[in-house]
Amino acid sequence: MTLPQPERRTRKDAARNRQAVLEAADALYARSEHPEDLTMADIAAAAGVGKGTLFRAFGDRAGLLRALYEARLEPLREAVETGPPPLGPATPPQDRVPALLDALVRFKLDNRPLALALEESGSTTGPYQAAHYDHWHDRLRSVLEEIPGLPHPGFTAHALLAATRADLVERLATEDGLPRDALRAQLAAYARRVVGTQA
Repeated sequence: MTLPQPERRTRKDAARNRQAVLEAADALYARSEHPEDLTMADIAAAAGVGKGTLFRAFGDRAGLLRALYEARLEPLREAVETGPPPLGPATPPQDRVPALLDALVRFKLDNRPLALALEESGSTTGPYQAAHYDHWHDRLRSVLEEIPGLPHPGFTAHALLAATRADLVERLATEDGLPRDALRAQLAAYARRVVGTQA
């Protein structure tokens, strides 16, 4: 059944507005030194839409942050699901675990303002209730389950993911002054010890 023209136009406008909001929010968070200070009004003005459009499309600020975060994460998800080594399924699990954690920590470093804003906005439920956390925990746990004799893959996945939290990455990179390459190397060494491929 063909939709009436007005409804089709409304859907097209909504999709265009949503994309404009995501692009405006992306640009604002990328250049903001204090992302927690950005308001829905700031984002609406940058996107050229009314605040009501934002709230209808995303619900609240946390919903907008989640949508933007998920859009940026999509290429990484695809690489993990179907990509070539070292992230893709053809890589042995002992090597895939450190590669996955390295990809996540690089993502957090490259998207620090957005990742911090999302974790800090985490409402009363906290970051562990977010859908993206469940996705990465499930993915990492499934890889850990492929390693013979590794105990408690579910707990181990939680413990390893804790090392990639945006607030910890920010602390290590800024307050502790740990260079990017050193942070990545230390995380990789830790992950390899956990999965039993390095003493």
